[in-house]
Amino acid sequence: MTTALVRSAYPATAGAGPDTPARRPGRLRSLFRGPAWPISALLLGYPLWWALGIADFMWVILAVPMVARMIGWRTRRGRSIKVPPGFGLWLLFLLIVVAGIAAITLTAPGTVPSLVSRRVLSYANRTAGYFGDTVLLLYAGNLTERELPRRTFSWMLGVVGVITVIGGVAGMLMPHFQFSSPLFLLLPKSFQANPFVQAAAHPALTQVQNVLGLPAGRPKAPFDYTNLWGECLTILIPFLFAWAWTGTRRQRLFAAATGIVAVGPLLYSLNRGAWVGVILAVGYLAVRLAARGQRSLLAGISVAAAVAVVLIIFTPLNSIVAGRLENGKSNNLRSHLSALAITDALASPIIGYGDTRQEQGSPESVAVGPSAKCPTCGQLAVGSTGQLWLLLICDGFVGAAFFLAFFGFGIWQFRRDRSPYGYAGVLVLLLSFWYMFSYDATGAPLGFTMLAYAVVWKNHQLRSEAKAVSAPAPLPVPR
Repeated sequence: MTTALVRSAYPATAGAGPDTPARRPGRLRSLFRGPAWPISALLLGYPLWWALGIADFMWVILAVPMVARMIGWRTRRGRSIKVPPGFGLWLLFLLIVVAGIAAITLTAPGTVPSLVSRRVLSYANRTAGYFGDTVLLLYAGNLTERELPRRTFSWMLGVVGVITVIGGVAGMLMPHFQFSSPLFLLLPKSFQANPFVQAAAHPALTQVQNVLGLPAGRPKAPFDYTNLWGECLTILIPFLFAWAWTGTRRQRLFAAATGIVAVGPLLYSLNRGAWVGVILAVGYLAVRLAARGQRSLLAGISVAAAVAVVLIIFTPLNSIVAGRLENGKSNNLRSHLSALAITDALASPIIGYGDTRQEQGSPESVAVGPSAKCPTCGQLAVGSTGQLWLLLICDGFVGAAFFLAFFGFGIWQFRRDRSPYGYAGVLVLLLSFWYMFSYDATGAPLGFTMLAYAVVWKNHQLRSEAKAVSAPAPLPVPR
């Protein structure tokens, strides 16, 4: 599978023009030798980072060489650093994030006191991730078309999507497979017992949960949680299609087959939010393709959707979908924690509380709490049920507004981009607004979303330059 992907990434011929890169972007090894190597290492090496237990840290680790190179560009070569549209909104959000440390010791309404040291560690980890994603966006967006062609960029994102599908299928076949990463083995036993450390440093193909009445494994590899798996799958696969769009017939068939295979593990993941995300994505693409008159592509999407529906209706997947829709045990819990996040944001609307807090009790009673028989009862984290609620408690209404305004501005700025990269990039930005109600975006989802922003931003820059070059020169003014 990997060999086929590598070979198919570089067709012998490719269309030239504003929507496609140079005719031959080079060999795969050049991606690890040129300026694009941090991006290549992050994406193509993602399964390795997951197996080593350090995937969550690579977003920050690889930001260091990116910063060093951008400083070199600016100081030694006089190469300016461009910023994406609406970047000032993102900087204001980062300012609110930094200011949130001032409220880290406070106890929010409806929550219980907790160790400040744990809050500081969580705050530092999240803030480092935000800054790492910022560097990732700037660096990827400033790489030239020769250094990182858009099609190669989309292909690398698509490769991670294929790996996600493979991880999902593997989870269906071997739901109990897990192992201890090197990082996990190096940690003290007291840290190994932490559930977040277990999820990140003790890789597994599935997350075992009791959703349909019996414990069952939900696909999650190569990510920490099944919700992250579903979200990342739906924001990566569009770039596989964007890559295949301008490729060969074999590449388009491969992308279509990957999308169909992904239906099985996606349904087995029981991620209702991701299911709706797929429906929204198909609807979005259908509307845009119909408006552009792309009947052949629209027909292809319709056929793929019809095949998926047939699979759901006439296979055992039907019972999985029906069972998940009938079991909404988390609905009350999610609504309770979401309401509490709003209450806390009202108490500190400008900078929030810097980090999450633990609710007092549970939706049933304020007296419920962890015990020896039920260590997970009550006192769940406020902000753990979606990026919007995380932003509200950590950064207040003002911080959340700047965060959402940045991505909203990007959607508006690139809304007229009718290239494959524009379709995929804008779609991912739109999906982020849907997922913010149910999934946290920190970590891999936000990193991939930033890379999607970089793809469509690069495409916007190159298309603007192409228009400027092709524009007729102004006529001389007669004297």
